[in-house]
Amino acid sequence: LQKELLKYKQEARNLQGIKDALQQRLIQQDASVLQLKQELLRANMDKEELHNQNVDLQRKLEERNRLLAEYKKELCQKDRHLQQHQTKLDEMLRQLSEASYQQVDLERELEHKEALLAHCMKREAEE
Repeated sequence: LQKELLKYKQEARNLQGIKDALQQRLIQQDASVLQLKQELLRANMDKEELHNQNVDLQRKLEERNRLLAEYKKELCQKDRHLQQHQTKLDEMLRQLSEASYQQVDLERELEHKEALLAHCMKREAEE
C-alpha cells in the first residue's frame, strides 16, 4: 500500500506539474489574446479614424468640385460677355474707320471746294 501510495503521490505530483505548466501556458496565451485584442481594437479605431477622414475628404472634394463647376460656369458667362463686347468693339472700330475715311473724303472735298471758291472769287475779283 505504501508503495502504491508513493506511486500515486508521484503521479499526483507529475499531474500537478503538468497542470501548473498548462496553467502557465494558458496565462501566456490569455496575455497574448489580450494583447491581440488590444491591437485589434487599436486597428479598428485607426480604421474608423481613416474612414472618418476619408468621408471628410470626400465631402471637401465634392465641395471643391461644386465650386469648380460654378467657377467654370461663371467663366463661360464672362467669356460670352467678352465675346459680345469684342464683337461690339470690332463693329465700333469698323464704324470709326469708316467715319475716318469719310472725314478724310469730306476734308478733301472741302479743300477742293475751298480751292474752287477761291478760284471763283479770284476770277470774280478780276472781272
